[in-house]
Amino acid sequence: MKKQLLEDKEEKQVVVEIRRVTKVTKGGKNLNFRALVVVGDGKGKAGFGLGKAGEVPEAIRKAIDRARKSTIIIPLNETTIPYDVKAKAGASCVVLKPAVRGHGMVAGRTMRAFFEVCGIADITCKCLGSTNPLNVIDATVKALSKLRDSGEEAEDTKNEVKPD
Repeated sequence: MKKQLLEDKEEKQVVVEIRRVTKVTKGGKNLNFRALVVVGDGKGKAGFGLGKAGEVPEAIRKAIDRARKSTIIIPLNETTIPYDVKAKAGASCVVLKPAVRGHGMVAGRTMRAFFEVCGIADITCKCLGSTNPLNVIDATVKALSKLRDSGEEAEDTKNEVKPD
């Protein structure tokens, strides 16, 4: 129990977007709220979640729970990523490039929120295509999931079977 409380204190949560959504039915319009939240520890662990509910606080709570379940570990090289990476989700395509220490973060609103909670301070990013926050976050997570630590790469090449 104490460990869980300690983790919650270190955890950063950012609400990226709250959107009002309606479903039109025969009886009228049903109003709900959709919350997009990113959660991270500032040390290379982060995730995002989407929650829908009739009230905003409930939607945010659901989104935080889903974000905690979908956390990924990002291999960091001090305050940046080890190498360039690209990914696509829906109509959004993101390009992430490492930057030197002290350069700062050159990223859009949605990507910036994710990088802040996972502890990346120096990075250059570009979002191509759609800027829908849900697709941009999904593409960013896919790109960061592609990253491998230098130790992991060495093991992968060692275990690879070379064709004759």
